[in-house]
Amino acid sequence: MYSDYYFIHGLDIYYLILVIPAVIFSMWAQSKVNSTFSEYSSHTTYSRMTGFEAARRILDANGLRHVNIERVSGSLTDHFDPKANVIRLSDSVYSSPSVAAIGVAAHEAGHAVQYAVGYAPIKVRSAILPACQIGSQISWPMIFIGLVMNSQFMINLGLVLFASVAVFQLVTLPVELNASNRAMDALAMSGSITDNELYGVEKVLKAAAMTYVAALAASLAQLLRLLLKLGNRNRD
Repeated sequence: MYSDYYFIHGLDIYYLILVIPAVIFSMWAQSKVNSTFSEYSSHTTYSRMTGFEAARRILDANGLRHVNIERVSGSLTDHFDPKANVIRLSDSVYSSPSVAAIGVAAHEAGHAVQYAVGYAPIKVRSAILPACQIGSQISWPMIFIGLVMNSQFMINLGLVLFASVAVFQLVTLPVELNASNRAMDALAMSGSITDNELYGVEKVLKAAAMTYVAALAASLAQLLRLLLKLGNRNRD
């Protein structure tokens, strides 16, 4: 019977072998980025260039003087808002001359450059974002309703909506990696930080990249679990 294979003493075997490892990986990745950022936040750059100054230099070097930089509260709340053409840097980045702050600020400037040059993956991510936001909100209710009503159409629709979240994570990964590469290249060409400081920036950005890898792994694990679970249900 389906239930004999799917459950072991009341435990969801697919959850145990797919989702829990992905959750552990996500927790490790988040811990790694926090510890790495904290470590390199104590390393002050020789030039004492702040996060704001690093982002401003990269923007200006790419002809993006119209992109503003604002300060926002919180820690690691940094982001680029393409609609407002604004980079928002957190308190721990904006006025800090640390290696960590330089890396984060340069990364966000990298996103602004991506939009300016028409980098294809970020266009795709922006285009599918609304659908993915809807999918993340209603996919589980659709699947639940489909199970209650015994409607395969509703279940399949819920799976497609859930899969859109995984697709978004898949597209996000190269976008983030490319922004980090642009940041590293811009900082190296500027000559404003030393080789040792650039190494620290690389470590910070690599740690941040792992959180996106973990997010993709978590989405794929949940999607695979659902496909296996519902596939077994149909064969039962």
